[in-house]
Amino acid sequence: MAGQITFLFIGMGIVLLAALLFWIIKRKRNKPLPMDEMEGHDFEYYCADLLKANGFVEAEVTKGSGDFGADILAEKDGITYAVQCKCYDKPIGVKAVQEVYAGKDFYGRMVGVVMTNQYFTQPAVEMATRLNVMLWDRGYLDSMEKDK
Repeated sequence: MAGQITFLFIGMGIVLLAALLFWIIKRKRNKPLPMDEMEGHDFEYYCADLLKANGFVEAEVTKGSGDFGADILAEKDGITYAVQCKCYDKPIGVKAVQEVYAGKDFYGRMVGVVMTNQYFTQPAVEMATRLNVMLWDRGYLDSMEKDK
């Protein structure tokens, strides 16, 4: 009987430890970042500054409306980029990928990138893979922030 009670307490301890670990990981992953509170145009300037701090040159924000699918035009190591910025409170879908794909061609850039404070839907990931568009989510931007 004592062995069963000991086994029960050990089992409950493992379950509680697992629940605590899950809660910590979830909280850390969804931790609000300063970029989450920005308006769209402010987020574009934040992303341009982040690119510059990470070795990009000529990271310039395009005009607000009628940008043809690219919010930032940048260059690094001789490679030119068209960047679409999305500061939302939900996952980013295929529309952003389509926009930057068009913007990349319109501006004659080599690479298209979508930068966001969120994550991407599976269809967006599939489309980006097919169209060779880079997806930089909140985890990637957070790592860029730490590297500057």
